[in-house]
Amino acid sequence: MNGEAILKNVRRYRAIASLYRQTAAFRPCQSWSLLGQANEWERRALSELEDYFACIQHSCGNGEFGVAA
Repeated sequence: MNGEAILKNVRRYRAIASLYRQTAAFRPCQSWSLLGQANEWERRALSELEDYFACIQHSCGNGEFGVAA
């Protein structure tokens, strides 16, 4: 997956997390569940970024400079 696609996924995941947090503010009875969902989407976003940067670091260590598109 190229860098643009990964960043698009990260933005999407964080937008979904934001919607869960906003919904939690208006539904106090369900807030813990909704905030748990928000945390899961944030975890996915961070995981995607970590994998991407680990791949870049690995590629640079092999003499490749730049990001595959």
